[in-house]
Amino acid sequence: MTLSLKNLQISRDWVIALGFGALAALFRFWNLGLPRGKVFDEIYYATDANSLLLYGVEVDAQSGQGEFIAHPPVGKWLIAIGIKLFGYNEFGWRFSAALVGSISVVLMYFTAKKLFNNQMLSIFAAVLILADGLHLVHSRTALLDIFLLLFIQIAVLAFLSNNYWLTGIALGLAIATKWNGLYLLLVLALLVLILDFRRFRYLGYENSMAKVISKKLLIRFTQFAVIPITTYISSWAGWFASSIGWDRNWSSNPFKSLWHYHYEILNFHTTLTEAHPYEAGPLGWLIMRRPTSFFYETPDNCGVSKCAQEVLALGTPILWWAATIALVVTIWLWIRKGEFQAGILLAVIGALYLPWFLFPERTMFTFYALTFQPFLLLTLVYILSKIRRNQLRIATIFGAIVVTNFLYFTPLYYGASIAFTSWSDHMWFTSWI
Repeated sequence: MTLSLKNLQISRDWVIALGFGALAALFRFWNLGLPRGKVFDEIYYATDANSLLLYGVEVDAQSGQGEFIAHPPVGKWLIAIGIKLFGYNEFGWRFSAALVGSISVVLMYFTAKKLFNNQMLSIFAAVLILADGLHLVHSRTALLDIFLLLFIQIAVLAFLSNNYWLTGIALGLAIATKWNGLYLLLVLALLVLILDFRRFRYLGYENSMAKVISKKLLIRFTQFAVIPITTYISSWAGWFASSIGWDRNWSSNPFKSLWHYHYEILNFHTTLTEAHPYEAGPLGWLIMRRPTSFFYETPDNCGVSKCAQEVLALGTPILWWAATIALVVTIWLWIRKGEFQAGILLAVIGALYLPWFLFPERTMFTFYALTFQPFLLLTLVYILSKIRRNQLRIATIFGAIVVTNFLYFTPLYYGASIAFTSWSDHMWFTSWI
């Protein structure tokens, strides 16, 4: 009977989570082919993804030679899946992002369930991520960040489930999408060692069972070093198999060539200081001080004399402002109580956010905050879990406010053609323009 009830609960969770995933898919796939053409950095990633399909490596279309790229290939291979299925067009190169963005909502539900073991709080978490504009825009654009987020979410959920083998694979894929995932790898590896140490002390192993501890450390090294490194290097299989990849023949030893390539990538990232009209330092990311415009045109098809059409990577303002407050409260509660839920959320957010402060001169954008967005939103869920009365009422009222705010900004998320006066009304701050 107990087993049946447990199976029923698991089935109910899947029905709810997949229901939210289906709803997310409706928002993401609707008019996915608009705007026409490549928006923002799709000019790089969609182009590179098509090149991977044709040659196995990124190739300059004009010269036919290998092209230097600044990010590993996994995210572009995922974009390439959509191009392979639906052609080299807007829907094709955005398909994978829309699918992954929908899966991300499902993962949000299960992460909340793992942290709080409460169905209502898990539904609340799914509503929050579903009603975030930054997540929606990235789910409809062929950039790498939504794929990085997918592997980060898988890694954290696997970590919470004590499936450290899957954690290692997911972290390897995260790093093979963008190097940002390396910081999370280091933090989760440290966390698991701390948890192991506490467990050994509790069981009295630290002095009497050195062999057990040594074996456990070897397993952890395999999970958090060998597996991620192997996964990462494997992602370069197309480059290894090619004879035209950028600097593939720099050395007769392909691993030396790859090392040289990575040195050049690191040099690119550490010296990237080119001015950009939408660059934004990390201090303002949480409050959406300077969101990134992915697309802007002035069409003449909105029924009035002056129109505007924009895709703005803007997190739903009320949601992000509230989550910023919740983050501060979570830090305070963790200092006071040291609860695991607060600790893991702060560790993940810190690993994905704080390293950006180490490179103040680098060109950065607000949308980089997407990588820790689910965990920032989960601080709101954590705060709600501490409220013992009227939880459902508070969640319903706040959720309704967030959804209303989200719907208000949807013309900017979908790139709808609207009157210029309406567009101007949506620009709540001059820094958004």
